[in-house]
Amino acid sequence: MTFMNRLRGRRDDDGMALIMVLGVTTMLAALVVAGIAYAMGAQKRAASDQQWSGALAAAYAGIDEYQSRLMNDLSYWNYGNPASPFSSTSTLTLPTGGAANPAFGLGATGTWATVPGSGGDAQFRYEVDNSKYRTATGTLRLRATGRVGDETRTIVADLKQQGFIDFLYFTDFEVSDPTASNPTSTLDCAKHAYDPGGRPSGCNPIYFGGYDTIKGPLHSNDMISTNGAASFQGRVTTAYKATSGANYNKTGSGTPTFKYAGDPTNTGSIGMPPTNSQLKKETRSDLPAEVPQTGCLYTGPTKITFYDDGTMTVVSPWTKFTNTGNAAGTVGTNPPKCGTPGSAGLAATTGTGTSRVYVGQRIPVPANTVIYVQNVPTTTTNVNYTASTTTPPYPTSGANACATSGNSLGFPTKNSSGTLETVPFAGAYGCRNGDVFVEGRVNASATIGAENYIYVTGDLTYKDSSETSDDLLGLVGQNAVFVWNPFVSSTPILTKERTIHAAILSVQHTFMVQNYDKGSANRGTLTVFGAIAQKFRGPVGTGSGASISTGYGKNYTYDPRFQWTAPPKFLSPVTTTYGVTVWVETAPAMNPDGTAR
Repeated sequence: MTFMNRLRGRRDDDGMALIMVLGVTTMLAALVVAGIAYAMGAQKRAASDQQWSGALAAAYAGIDEYQSRLMNDLSYWNYGNPASPFSSTSTLTLPTGGAANPAFGLGATGTWATVPGSGGDAQFRYEVDNSKYRTATGTLRLRATGRVGDETRTIVADLKQQGFIDFLYFTDFEVSDPTASNPTSTLDCAKHAYDPGGRPSGCNPIYFGGYDTIKGPLHSNDMISTNGAASFQGRVTTAYKATSGANYNKTGSGTPTFKYAGDPTNTGSIGMPPTNSQLKKETRSDLPAEVPQTGCLYTGPTKITFYDDGTMTVVSPWTKFTNTGNAAGTVGTNPPKCGTPGSAGLAATTGTGTSRVYVGQRIPVPANTVIYVQNVPTTTTNVNYTASTTTPPYPTSGANACATSGNSLGFPTKNSSGTLETVPFAGAYGCRNGDVFVEGRVNASATIGAENYIYVTGDLTYKDSSETSDDLLGLVGQNAVFVWNPFVSSTPILTKERTIHAAILSVQHTFMVQNYDKGSANRGTLTVFGAIAQKFRGPVGTGSGASISTGYGKNYTYDPRFQWTAPPKFLSPVTTTYGVTVWVETAPAMNPDGTAR
């Protein structure tokens, strides 16, 4: 090969190498550009992901912040922005001045609240729907929108007051109510076992026995006592703290069983309200902003029988007006939904003379409201005042006598031989008392309040007690709520076994079985599906260990619906918090600029 040929071949190799170098360089440059582009895109995605997650956290922070406002001001449910479409069925006002809340802002020019500690990068707004709180279940609905950068996310939460119906069984004092069978008693048993000085002599604790099954959460502000192998199948808490050992008192040979290790767990006390008068306020027609849907007011002894078609029969001879128009009750009205006072309705009768009996009026149960039974007023200017009991329809003799211990509704009752029941205590069935006598099959949602006693005179059950049902009943007595259990001397009048479906609260006294210690044989089982709250423990029977001597054994089961709903206007503790029962993320309600989406 000549020199020129060798040179030409070498130049060909150099050209090929140059092409390869340029190709590799171009490829590397493309990879670098692609890598930079990927890194920049990943950085943008990471920032977007952070904003996306942060917006949800900001929305949750809004819910928490609103809950804290409710805890500090139990009336805060009245506040919100009425211009919000989410609040269209609510009655709300905007707080002003120093109480102004930036979270109630709307639109592009509206304010946002800042999440503390976020440096201003995370913000939130919330909108309030209080329509169900005001008229039905006590549930507030809140829609909170969080904003971080270019991202917004929205959640809707249902908030419900935490209170007595969070427990199947709640008691302030674990002793028998001294006035339950002796209203004139002056013994002060409103003492906890751990209070300085202890309890006075005669204030006897009530024990959970071996025949007792508690199928749900239980709380006592006092020391729980057991006598036998009681079964506690829900969480058990108490305000009592033992110096050593378990936080309860055990006597007898049987050992109770607790579902959760460490129970009873020591927690704080829950305060009882002093009165149920808030329920009576729900029957005033002059408070449209506070009471948009009035309930029904009945006066004097009143009998209510529910039916599974959604109706009820009301017998209330003393009632003249079923709504009042001011706090003094000097004006009144009669909305048709509450029945017609007088002989054409609530005091309708059948028969004549001493054979005359009241049959009352059958009406649809007013939806999602309060039924309140008051004492016959003693103030002459009150529209429901009545002076005389000597003329019809208030007889003073015969089967329907109106006396100190007897009312015109047929209480005390008679056995099959026509013998009057033995009056359980002095003053029972008082002629002018705000007592309510209730039984039947409930196909409605209502709360019954009484200024005096509530007597459950028969089975009181829901037509539908499933978790999807809206059949709910509250029973709130200022004084005792009695399971009616009439006797003639030592012989019972009613058959065995009783069932009650309701949320039960005795504000000043107790839930108990009337004549629980009478007779020589047990009455079977008292089944309660719902919740029971009381100031004093109420006895339902006597016995030792697993044996029942008189009265009833307990079979109490918690109504799980009370975790997220409640009977209308059911009373809450004097201090309360709001728990979230439902969280749902929805499509964002607002754009990042604040406009509605």
